[in-house]
Amino acid sequence: MMSMIRSSSAATSTGGLRLTTGSNSKRQPNRVVVQSLNSSTLSNTDKPVLSLKPLYISAERSINPGAQSRSILRDFRCKALQKDEEEKPPVSSAAPKLKIGIYFATWWALNVVFNIYNKKVLNAFPYPWLTSTLSLAMGSLIMLVSWATRIAEAPKTDLDFWKALAPVAVAHTIGHVAATVSMSKVAVSFTHIIKSAEPAFSVVVSRFFLGETFPVPVYLSLLPIIGGCGLAAMTELNFNMTGFMGAMISNLAFVFRNIFSKKGMKGKSVSGMNYYACLSILSLIILTPFAIAMEGPKLWAAGWQQAITDIGPNFVWWLAAQSIFYHLYNQVSYMSLDEISPLTFSIGNTMKRISVIVSSIIIFHTPVQPVNALGAAIAIFGTFLYSQAKQ
Repeated sequence: MMSMIRSSSAATSTGGLRLTTGSNSKRQPNRVVVQSLNSSTLSNTDKPVLSLKPLYISAERSINPGAQSRSILRDFRCKALQKDEEEKPPVSSAAPKLKIGIYFATWWALNVVFNIYNKKVLNAFPYPWLTSTLSLAMGSLIMLVSWATRIAEAPKTDLDFWKALAPVAVAHTIGHVAATVSMSKVAVSFTHIIKSAEPAFSVVVSRFFLGETFPVPVYLSLLPIIGGCGLAAMTELNFNMTGFMGAMISNLAFVFRNIFSKKGMKGKSVSGMNYYACLSILSLIILTPFAIAMEGPKLWAAGWQQAITDIGPNFVWWLAAQSIFYHLYNQVSYMSLDEISPLTFSIGNTMKRISVIVSSIIIFHTPVQPVNALGAAIAIFGTFLYSQAKQ
């Protein structure tokens, strides 16, 4: 533990400590012996109760208090050392910051690419249930191959792990499909503006379902989020109720996914990458029968033929890219969560939405009214305030 010791002579007694220093004309670090004294020492007794380890002086500063006073006060910064231990230089934090920065940049870039290809696929092939299923299938296949070839270490799981993961997978499946349905009906930018209201859903669910309370600044931060999303929705040129409700349902589902994940994964030693891989596999099993029931092979075959006719072979690449980048961006986001705090992750998620909204507007030439842009900016700013208020 670091401490500050002020001395004006070779030997000083201060507070409950007895300090003994040696003179050093060259102003090099000195050894200081410190003895701790109890209350009896402070009053009448001069015997120490406990002798502590030597203190090593690591810094020294001299000042002249006045012209008449010739005493020189020295501030010594001391550190308790083990025998023959040398003071180590502080470890640089540049490497961890660089690693987190790389994670964030990769996460945002992959998410932007996914949203672009996802929207292209949905414009040519408007079957969100199958598109969602293929995204999970591709991610599951990638991880199964990685485990089989030992590129990645397979997780050690048991029945309790999969039981705890089941409600997380259900919520993840609903949120994934709902977001894809939303993007099939409205602009990518509009979907992500509405999804920026997820903190409001988190507070409401935590308050009424879990009984949690929050500081007043957290509740106040919800006002710009709700107001900004409402303003953006009212001024959206391509507003669609199905697209709006899909984004809202996705928000609610992902909030429950986070809650179930926190409860179910306590004490489980599975890395972020493998955790998301297991989540994808279980979600795929849950989603496949519902996708068949909602759309079916006949619609898929007709839609596939039409997409190939309209787009050509590039449609196959779009579909593959959409599925691959969906898995990669989610995998990197879970890997990021292993390295950073939930608060930092929340801020990163907010910045991710900004990058997606701006890039989609530019690429798809989405018409945006000034009032609509203002609503989006207010909602995003409110999300940032929420992340700060939660700190």
